[in-house]
Amino acid sequence: MTKKRVCVFASSCDYLEDSYYKAASELGMLLAHNGYEMVYGGSKLGLMWACAGALKQGGGKLYGVMPEKLNDCGVSANICDEFFLTKGMRERKAKMDALSDAVIALPGGFGTLEEIAEIIVQKQLCYNNKAIVFLNTNGFYDKLIDFMNEIIRQKFANKDASKIYHISNTPQDVIKYLNSYNPEIRVFEKESYYKR
Repeated sequence: MTKKRVCVFASSCDYLEDSYYKAASELGMLLAHNGYEMVYGGSKLGLMWACAGALKQGGGKLYGVMPEKLNDCGVSANICDEFFLTKGMRERKAKMDALSDAVIALPGGFGTLEEIAEIIVQKQLCYNNKAIVFLNTNGFYDKLIDFMNEIIRQKFANKDASKIYHISNTPQDVIKYLNSYNPEIRVFEKESYYKR
């Protein structure tokens, strides 16, 4: 891909297995070393912080986006090159979307699930053609992937919908996919999503 700003959705939990933080940190370092900038939720917690901190350590540029309510809780990071405050969660997602050229979902909770689902829907309806990647550390997303395949199998989504996103089991594969992604190639062309 020619553009270099990647949005990372991830857990803000500080009590996960160490392997999750290790993979998030490795991804952040690889993003920086491959010339990618990072957009994220602006937090100093969890996998978000592990990835963001590693990116900054590797010399990458970091953009944080956080709603005022969360910022008031004192969880914002002070290492961002640019930091944006929004009124609420919907505005936050819109700002992160506007700032980024690709999206990665690390393991996360309901917030991560909501964020990545919206980006997938936008791409299937041709509002964007961003690279979308799940970093499937420890097989975290296996059951979700099975469910998404079932959605497609039962024709609740187009048969080509699985081409919207890529599943990576390692940070290295995430980078490989981003580096090879061509935003000029579309899965769907305008109205073709509605064809089964």
